[in-house]
Amino acid sequence: MDDEPLARRRILSLLQSDADFEVLGESGNGKDAVEKITELKPDLVFLDVQMPKLDGFGVLEAVAQTHLPAIVFVTAYDQYAVKAFDAHAVDYLLKPFKQERFMDAVLRVKSQVQGTPANGNGNGDENQKLLSLLKHVNTDSDRLVVRSGGKVVFLRASEIEWIEAAANYIKLYSQQRVFTVREKISSLEEALPAGKFMRIHRSLIVNLGMVQEIQPCGGGEFVVVLRNGRELPLGRTYRSKIDELIHQLR
Repeated sequence: MDDEPLARRRILSLLQSDADFEVLGESGNGKDAVEKITELKPDLVFLDVQMPKLDGFGVLEAVAQTHLPAIVFVTAYDQYAVKAFDAHAVDYLLKPFKQERFMDAVLRVKSQVQGTPANGNGNGDENQKLLSLLKHVNTDSDRLVVRSGGKVVFLRASEIEWIEAAANYIKLYSQQRVFTVREKISSLEEALPAGKFMRIHRSLIVNLGMVQEIQPCGGGEFVVVLRNGRELPLGRTYRSKIDELIHQLR
C-alpha cells in the first residue's frame, strides 16, 4: 500500500521471487487500502506511512477492529522513528531500500505470521508490539492508541470525558463507552495532549473540554461537574490546581 507506483512495483517484483507469498492486491491511497484489507484479509501488508486520503496510521485505525494483519512499514521517516520501529520488532523499510534489507524484513515477518492465529487478528504479543510502535511514532496529537479487550484500540482524545484508575487498570470513559486498559494512570497522563486534560485526583483525570462547572460542597471540598452530569471529586492534594483549572476553563 504505497502512493508511489515505482515503490509498489519494486515490492511486487521482490515478492514474486518468494513462492511463500501470494499478492492479493495493491493500493495507491489510504482509503483504497482500507477497502482492500477489509475485503481480502491478507496476512501481511507493506504499508506506507504517508499516503493521500488517509495516512498509514489512519489505515490501521480503520481496520484494527476487523482485521489486523502483520505490518511492514515502508517509510521515509527519520532515524528516530526508525529506531522506534526496530525496537518493537514491527519491521520497516526505509526508502530507498536494498534487496538484502527487504529479504531481512520478509524473514522477520514470516516468523510473525506463522505465529498468528487463523482469525488473522494477531496474538496478544504482536498486538502489544504494534501498540508500542504506534505510541512512539503517532503523528496525530488527538489520537490515542491503547490495548483494551485484547485489541489495539484507536481513540480520539477529544472524545474521552474522564479517566479513572482502578487497581492495576485504568478506565477511559468516552461517549457512553468504557475501555479498560492495563496501564498506570501516570503513564497515560504523559501521553495525553498537553493543556487538554488535568489530573484532579490521584485516580482521576478529566478532559477540560468536558467540564461544565466546579462546585463547593462544604468543608473546603469541591466537585468537578462534567457536561454529562457526572460529578468527580477534586482531591485534597490537588486543590492547589483549582486556580489553574478555573483559568483553563475560561
